[in-house]
Amino acid sequence: MAQPAQFAVRAETGDLTVGIIGLGYVGLPTAIGFHDAGFEVWGVDVSQRTVDMVLKGENPTGDPDVDDIVPAPGTERWNITNSSAEAVPHCDVVLVTVPTPITHDLKPDLSYVAAAGRDVFRAIPKGSNTIVVLESTVYPGVTAQTWMPIIEELGLEIGEDLEIAYCPERFNPGDPAHGVRQVARVIGCSNPDIGEALVALYSKLTSEDVRYVGKLEVAEAAKVIENVQRDINIALVNELARIFPALDVDVEDVLSAAATKWNFHRYTPGVGVGGHCIPVDPYYMIQRAADVGVPAGLITAARAVNRSMPSHVAGVLSDLMWNAGVAAGEAKVLLLGWSYKAEVGDPRETPAEPLAETLMSKGIAVGAWDPHLEDAMYPEGVEVVSDISSAQGYDMAVLVTAHKACLALDWSSLAKQMRTPLIYDGRRVLDLEELKSCGWNTFAVGRPV
Repeated sequence: MAQPAQFAVRAETGDLTVGIIGLGYVGLPTAIGFHDAGFEVWGVDVSQRTVDMVLKGENPTGDPDVDDIVPAPGTERWNITNSSAEAVPHCDVVLVTVPTPITHDLKPDLSYVAAAGRDVFRAIPKGSNTIVVLESTVYPGVTAQTWMPIIEELGLEIGEDLEIAYCPERFNPGDPAHGVRQVARVIGCSNPDIGEALVALYSKLTSEDVRYVGKLEVAEAAKVIENVQRDINIALVNELARIFPALDVDVEDVLSAAATKWNFHRYTPGVGVGGHCIPVDPYYMIQRAADVGVPAGLITAARAVNRSMPSHVAGVLSDLMWNAGVAAGEAKVLLLGWSYKAEVGDPRETPAEPLAETLMSKGIAVGAWDPHLEDAMYPEGVEVVSDISSAQGYDMAVLVTAHKACLALDWSSLAKQMRTPLIYDGRRVLDLEELKSCGWNTFAVGRPV
């Protein structure tokens, strides 16, 4: 790598090669964004299926916004491989965008970060001072704690062979207004000159603000608390959605009234919180707080509320069907939408799965229709409805994901297909009065029965 000042000049002119490790819902749009900005790009993914699809110009991510922007085969400055050893020696800067999930016991799983780092560091040419940037969500200290032992083990020198930095992704799948080229970025690095050089690079990717914020841990913490804050706010309205119906008050009426005050921030309750960030990131902060002996009571409590929402809703649905004369052993529930987010074909961390599991544990049969998912993407035990017109004999329809296709259903026809025309709005987006006129008995999260 050139000196930081030279690096910044080369970034301005596009005279740099950028590597992206991990071509998922963050990495692939990032790679495309840098390519569109004029850079030579090397994309790496361990999945041969992903590599093959991208090489054919196809989108493997499930985000429809990526469907038509994957470069066609043979495109100049576009190199895709499953080998970091092949890609990294060509790169001036390498961005690592691998998953950071949680384990079955709700602990951070940093195995992907460690494995990707090891593959990259092994391939770095000695004396190249290649910049390696972690973009995956982690808790403060992870980048150095995970990568420095590997760097030392391989005999590499910071400042000579490589530099490490952290720039958290803020990509919002399914939201074209907040893609990789429209969101502000923050950069953490122990070397301020490298931090400012990366500001020059990322400023070519996004039209929004890019700033160096100091050491790695500042940028790491900023990312994790962005989603912790959202989890806490959502937990508040989800808890209110349990309390107010018991008081014969609709939580949405309360929220609408409160929102007339200028500094009230409106959130909406739902059947649960899904995705790769909000249900995951708080556990990273909880773990880090435990490591240093500081309680994280508020974060822990909020996560418990949101994690329990699918089970709570399952209990409500069971009671509603029982009150309508449907025996638990005979009841059938149709989930409308399965993916974790509207217009995104990604079922990972979806609240639909624990909702279905809880219903089935009560002896209730569960079917699901989601136009964005393939049949093989559902768990065992769920009846996959490929064609909504074939959904016959259900007792309760539940809006789980507010896909446009779900909202635009022929509700009159679906009501006639039901054995018992009960509907539960798990997102508070349906016109319940209109649904009543179509023959439905209507219910909603946070609404009195």
